[in-house]
Amino acid sequence: MKPNLGITDKNLKAIHGILNNVLADGNILYIKLRKFHWNLSGDNFMELHLLFESQYTAVAQSIDDVAERISTLGGTAIGTTSEFASQSQLKETPGKVPTNQEMLKELVSDHESIVRALRKFVDDTDEKYKDAGTSDFLTELMQEHEKMAWKLRKYFKD
Repeated sequence: MKPNLGITDKNLKAIHGILNNVLADGNILYIKLRKFHWNLSGDNFMELHLLFESQYTAVAQSIDDVAERISTLGGTAIGTTSEFASQSQLKETPGKVPTNQEMLKELVSDHESIVRALRKFVDDTDEKYKDAGTSDFLTELMQEHEKMAWKLRKYFKD
């Protein structure tokens, strides 16, 4: 049964696309956080190990929430690694293990890229597609990524 939520089918389709892009970014970030968590060494090992674990745990929950939002709005969530890779703005570096500092910089950059995309999606879902619920949902997600980026940025001097 199709949902009757006061959003046109055309707008719902666009919102599903936005949310699947968010889902792709979340999955690529999750995989990257796991990779970095597994391959840390040297200074701050345990501290960063626990920080990355807390972030991939939070990202895993947000991934599930995004997929459920897509379903709530009558859409289909993507779910393969090839779909995630093709629909994400984030880039992976297969075969390379960065230093701890490079990991931190890359994760800050990824979180901030997600925040910038979410900021646009918040406006689009509210103003262009008339879906205040998804706009609010994405605002909360944006705030979570802002905080995660902030925690990582604190490892660098101004």
